[in-house]
Amino acid sequence: MENLILIEANPYERRVALLEGGNLVEFYVERERDRGIVGNIYKGKVVRVLPGMQAAFVEVGLERTAFLHAADIYEMPEEFEFVRSEEMEGYHAQSSRPYHGTSIQDMLRAGQDILVQVVKEPLGTKGARLTSHISLPGRYLVFMPMSTHIGVSRRIESEKEKKRLREIVSRLRPKGTGFIIRTACEGMSEEEIAKDMDYLLRLWGDILRKWESAPSPSLLYQEPDLTLRTLRDLFTRDIKKVIIESREEYERAIRFVDAYMPHLRPFVESYAGDPPLFELYGVEVQIGEALEKKVWLKSGGYIVIDQTEALTTIDVNTGKYVGRRDPEETAFRTNLEAAREIVYQLRLRNIGGIIIIDFIDMEKPRNRQEVYKVLKELLKKDRARTTILKISELGLVEMTRKRVRESLVQTLCGPCPYCEGRGFVKSKITVAMEIYRRLMREMPGTRKKKIVIYVHPEVAELFYEEFRGMMDTIERDYRKRIEIKSMNLFHIEQYEIL
Repeated sequence: MENLILIEANPYERRVALLEGGNLVEFYVERERDRGIVGNIYKGKVVRVLPGMQAAFVEVGLERTAFLHAADIYEMPEEFEFVRSEEMEGYHAQSSRPYHGTSIQDMLRAGQDILVQVVKEPLGTKGARLTSHISLPGRYLVFMPMSTHIGVSRRIESEKEKKRLREIVSRLRPKGTGFIIRTACEGMSEEEIAKDMDYLLRLWGDILRKWESAPSPSLLYQEPDLTLRTLRDLFTRDIKKVIIESREEYERAIRFVDAYMPHLRPFVESYAGDPPLFELYGVEVQIGEALEKKVWLKSGGYIVIDQTEALTTIDVNTGKYVGRRDPEETAFRTNLEAAREIVYQLRLRNIGGIIIIDFIDMEKPRNRQEVYKVLKELLKKDRARTTILKISELGLVEMTRKRVRESLVQTLCGPCPYCEGRGFVKSKITVAMEIYRRLMREMPGTRKKKIVIYVHPEVAELFYEEFRGMMDTIERDYRKRIEIKSMNLFHIEQYEIL
């Protein structure tokens, strides 16, 4: 099946699904009330410098102050000049450089204005992560005014094409600036590359002019919305079609495509049929499955994915798969299948940070090496940067995956109001025993003849049946009457003793 991008939009929300061979591999959602801020550029004000952490907190106008590490601080160039000629030879820029101070006090002071860009969304209780190493993405290039480096996307495999693109960008770029050549640039003409570079340089000039006049904190540049970012970043040669379910959004997308990638216009379609687009391609079902902890493998094995604030653990189990030979072969085959599914799930669920994978124990070193090799090769296709360590003798793999936005679960779900995010609640027996211990502690000191206990219906049922003898003993020993009342609206852990 073809690789497709599906876009669904309404006045309150945009959703994007990337399908490869009919399978949902990436899913993005952006709501107007909490639109993402990664890529936004701000004129910020340093609020506090922390020498012990070699970092600073910067006010950029968000709900929480943002975090800037010393390693991400670059000096602002003293001068940028952009004088356009027809051959693009009139550009000049004086490059910035990293600070060489030994401590953050040498770089920043409280109250100082600083040009910064968001590289990580606020996650949980943490504020946004910032850098002063600015990068501006275009269709074919990423402009880096604070660098002189020319990089090429690792997804462009031809060395000949890499060399051609490097030579073009090296010839066209302003002195003292850097660029990254994006995957979409593969096969593009020098004229198309020059147009993209010209657009990025003009955009940077606009940002610098705003920097001079804007108060701090101020937003100087905002990344395009999800639909336009998708067309800019994901609409590559291997995408056969973009289908948009909204006439207004389709027309907006066409204007963007005509301006920046007119050769791709025939591949953008509008959809207004029934059923809805995401239902037609089975996306809604796949999104629901991606929120489950347990993922079944075709063999009958399964993996369990547990996400916490600090890390994500993935446990591999044989489940219903018993194999036909020895246990080592069963473990090896299950682990190979799990490795492929894990890479797919990491991408789909956008899981980042520290990840621990607990494979089924394998005694043979060559089997462990083969599973590790497959896992590492598959991760190379992931756009997010990953670091992976070899499988330990315990069958554990430690890895990290770059995290710049919330995972799928964090985006679509909130903490359970019942368990308050713990993932479990006290059992009814535990609650009943808590009540018993409190009664035994307080009964000797009370003069009341009647005690009323309000509890959840399941706990009440336990007292009426299994613990009836316990209540009778307390009533007889202390000569008091105990009445249990069921409260439908009570949390299972909630109780009151009157």
